[in-house]
Amino acid sequence: MGSQWSQFFPPKPTFTEADLASLDGKVVIITGGSSGIGLELAKILYRKNARIYIATRSEEKARKAIQDIQASGTTGGSVEFLPLKLDDLSSIKASVEEFKAKETKLHILWNNAGVSQPPQGSVSSQGIELQFATNCLGPFAFTQLLLPLLESTAADEATPRGSVRVVWTSSQVMELSSPTDGIIIDELRTPPKDRTRNYTNSKTGNYFLATELARRAGSSSIVSVSTNPGAASTNLFRHTPHLRYLAYPLLHKPQLAALTELYAGLSPDITIEKNGSYILPWGRISNNLREDLLNAARTTEEGGSGKAQEFWELCVEKTKDYL
Repeated sequence: MGSQWSQFFPPKPTFTEADLASLDGKVVIITGGSSGIGLELAKILYRKNARIYIATRSEEKARKAIQDIQASGTTGGSVEFLPLKLDDLSSIKASVEEFKAKETKLHILWNNAGVSQPPQGSVSSQGIELQFATNCLGPFAFTQLLLPLLESTAADEATPRGSVRVVWTSSQVMELSSPTDGIIIDELRTPPKDRTRNYTNSKTGNYFLATELARRAGSSSIVSVSTNPGAASTNLFRHTPHLRYLAYPLLHKPQLAALTELYAGLSPDITIEKNGSYILPWGRISNNLREDLLNAARTTEEGGSGKAQEFWELCVEKTKDYL
């Protein structure tokens, strides 16, 4: 319980903007970077001269966010809008092609965007339960299509080993509410009429995608980690305003949660040897994640349950026609 308590009330951050050298030459994508945690992360990176792409569905909101980012400080970096609809698999390849037409490298991908507990029955453009689609399938497809660029960036002699990263946004609800081994796969094929359970499944799925990508792409020197960024007051609560009220004493400013994602993407603590780690607020590597979740991240050949591998293969099945 001590680990859970420390996530509700985290210790002071140890890795902040002050610890960052210039990010000149670094190309990054932040999905959902037009508000909340992603916006605060973008402000930090902008002040450190990164080349940032805000990937989101609303150009109007992205343009407003870009103005806010540019007003946050002087810089030699840049920030641009990249259209991305994670709930429409048929549109994601075009987004990736637009990015590749502008850039030949990608150093860090923050899969930050997500949706929480939309109205019961909400589905994606492909008719898939919206939280599974937006939080898992869209980011999975986006990452798979960007993987060759990530691999070529990691292979460049000028790129420090372990600095090319993919960060997946999970949640503490995974540890608090998921069943043994994390996910019952059949619930993804036939979702229960339980918005909270479907959200928990999607956030456990983000952890599985992180560990499985680490296992599959680690030999390419790509680091893949997941985070519980911390409970922050953001528009993630737009479908559940009562929860924002009930959880108010536990909610923190999004600027703090952005430091969790900053740590995940840029801290030197996270080496190739730490690939697949789960990052806690406000920037710590978890050392006591639930044992059944650790076991689920191992393949059956490694003595685990193979649940993460099974989840990955389900994502392949659901997205194969769009990659």
